[in-house]
Amino acid sequence: MDSTELRDALEDAGLSQYQAEAYTTLLQLGTASATEVADSCAVPTARIYDVLRDLETKGYIETYEQESLQARACDPSVVLDDLRGRASMLEEAADEIEERWDEPEVDQHKLSIVKRFETVIQRAASLIRDAENEVQFAATPEQYETLKPALREALSNGVIVKATLYADSAETLDGAEFDGTATEVRHRTLPTPFVVLIDRTGTCFAPHSHSLNEYGVLVDDYTLTYVFHWYFQTCLWEVWEEVYSVRPADPPLVYSDLRRCIREIEPFLADGAEITARVSGFETETGDAVEVEGRIVGVNYAGAGETEGSPPLSQLAGRVCFTVETSDGGERYTVGGWGAVLEDVEATRITVLERSA
Repeated sequence: MDSTELRDALEDAGLSQYQAEAYTTLLQLGTASATEVADSCAVPTARIYDVLRDLETKGYIETYEQESLQARACDPSVVLDDLRGRASMLEEAADEIEERWDEPEVDQHKLSIVKRFETVIQRAASLIRDAENEVQFAATPEQYETLKPALREALSNGVIVKATLYADSAETLDGAEFDGTATEVRHRTLPTPFVVLIDRTGTCFAPHSHSLNEYGVLVDDYTLTYVFHWYFQTCLWEVWEEVYSVRPADPPLVYSDLRRCIREIEPFLADGAEITARVSGFETETGDAVEVEGRIVGVNYAGAGETEGSPPLSQLAGRVCFTVETSDGGERYTVGGWGAVLEDVEATRITVLERSA
């Protein structure tokens, strides 16, 4: 390191330009008068006394009177300890900045904005592995490949996995690739943002590759995730072609979405079929976990009974519920879906056990 680099380093450590000049000069001269120091460096004579006193206050030099003011560098141990302490602090700061950049503390915030897509996909994989009920996601085939290990683990734990993949042609999506990692897959022909929704509370979002800005949104909130859920349903799921499914056609049929359940059972109910279901969820009044099993004796949504066949999604945008009558005591429970307030139960999983012809 030459003298210029040494002075720059001292300035980075907190010395002024003149202080760094005077100190490096004294290191070379050993002991010198104030005027000799000024003559040997770029510090003006009028400033040299103040500069030397400041250096003495910082512990870099000591001064004494001998006909004129004399100065000499102190034992450098104090200076070295200070510089090495600063270096250690800067290194720790660099590590902390890197950690905060890569792994924002999502659990302390309802919403975090991050700059790197890697952070978003790492968070998504972690949440998918911890999922208990449902994963909905939209991605490219390459992003799907990255998430495969986490999706396989979730599906093996009984989680419902719904995926929408963007590709130019559905022929490029090989159904065998989805075995063991998805319940249903749909094909979207428009560029797809990266969206992952987990168990009604977690969201990971990043714009598609054509976006001008690279950023990600990480959400840990029930209400905000519900907004993303409707975006997923209407823009990324409902209108796109199904290319893979392992859902059976006959009971038992498992649903995580009450609206989808009603769309599929409504034609059978209209024809007089008897349907028995088991509902797992929470009591809306207390928040306690509950399980109800019995016969579905009625459905309620805008225009119920007025549409032949399955009601369109637009008819199910408002209040939607059905009523279950238990077989043991004949009690009746109203069952709502995500965000239920007026019903007795918010369903997180519905299993249609039997369906008569």
